Formats: sequence, C-alpha cells, structure tokens
Amino acid sequence: MTQGIKDKVIVITGASSGLGEAAARRLAAEGAKLILGARRLDRLQALAGELSLGEGAFVRTDVTRAEEVRHLVDHAVRTHGRVDVIINNAGLMPHSPLERGKVEDWDRMIDVNIKGVLYGIAAVLPYMSAQKSGHIINVSSVAGHKVRAGSAVYAATKAAVRMLSEGLRQEVKPYNIRTTIISPGAVESELPQSITEADVAKGVQDFYEANAIPADSFARAVAFAISQPAEVDINEILFRPTQQEF
Repeated sequence: MTQGIKDKVIVITGASSGLGEAAARRLAAEGAKLILGARRLDRLQALAGELSLGEGAFVRTDVTRAEEVRHLVDHAVRTHGRVDVIINNAGLMPHSPLERGKVEDWDRMIDVNIKGVLYGIAAVLPYMSAQKSGHIINVSSVAGHKVRAGSAVYAATKAAVRMLSEGLRQEVKPYNIRTTIISPGAVESELPQSITEADVAKGVQDFYEANAIPADSFARAVAFAISQPAEVDINEILFRPTQQEF
C-alpha cells in the first residue's frame, strides 16, 4: 500500500488524537511527509517526536480560524515545496435534543465541522490547482447519511460535508484533483467527550464502549484512498463496526 503514499506531502487537521492521530501513525509508517495541525500543541509535539517527524512537522491550528488553516498549509508548502493531500479531519460531536437549546454547541459544530472543512479546502485549492494535482479528503460520518433523535445538528453538519465534497469533486476536474469523503461509524476517538449533556454523554459512551472499532480502521481507509493510482478517484467510503445497526 505504500505505493502512492511514500513521499507525499500530507496535511492533517485534528491530528492530536483519535482518527487524525491514527492516520498520522499509519501514513508516517508508509513514508509520507506529514504536517500535523491541532490546537493541543503538547500532543502534536509528542506525536511528532514519537514518529520522528521533526520540529517543522506540526503547527498549532484552530480550524475555526481561516488564517490559521491557511498558515498550516502555507507551512507545508514552504517546508516541502508542495501539498499533495489534505485530510480535513477535525470535528466535534456534542449531541443533544434540539429542545434543550444548546446554541453554543450548535455554533461550535458549525464552526469546526463545516467551516473548518471549507477553510481547509480554501487553503489548498490555489496550490493544488497550480500543481494540476492533489487530493482533498473530508471526514463526514454515518450521521451524514442517517439522522437519529438527539443528533440533528451534528448530522446536518456531516451531511453538509458530503454535499460540499460532491460539489467540490465536480468543480476540480480541470485540475486533476481527487476528492474523498470518509464516513465512519463508531470508531474509537475523543468525539464522545465533546458532549456537554451528562445523560446524553453516558448513553453515547456506553454505545462506543460496546461497539467502537479501533481508530486504525479509519487510517486504513485513508491509506486505501491515497494509495490508488492517479487516474483512480475514490469518492466516498462509508464504514461501520460490523455490529452497528444504524
């Protein structure tokens, strides 16, 4: 699988834990040149050290700030001369029933899950268009395909990621840019920890403890999409734990 991954310059947002960290570990093992972004600088430093990536391989990045995402991508290009892949992975999942009016949680999900993806797209498109190559991977969710009570806003943000990604796919054909949507089900991550309602958090945590599969399942999906020959564009991957019903 290293064919098509080795020496590619790959930017990952939300790289300090969970799915982003797992992707970083697998892609580093397969020879990619990584630039990691997340808010928790101490975790980025520890991960970069463990993977022997060097001090220039991470940038503190809040994806709700367009200028910080742009700086992350600019840093990748300054360091390696190009950017081949961006994985717009950063996300939040503070589920709650709409009647509880958790407006701050709604705003956070919109800012991170939708705007963060848009800012990542905006940051790489000028470079990838000029290169006439590139790969944009956006992380949606099973919730982007199926909504359940208590997850309406989260599901809406993840459905938005799918719509944005499909529109992007059609627009970037002249530039030979590939696009992939990855929609995980219950995968081990810190997403349940972003839930602010105690009763909802307990239900989700119990579900994850009973069903969640390792984060490397996501990393393998990422590696599969990236490793395809240039003429093959894997547009969407939807996966769940085998025992997950919805």
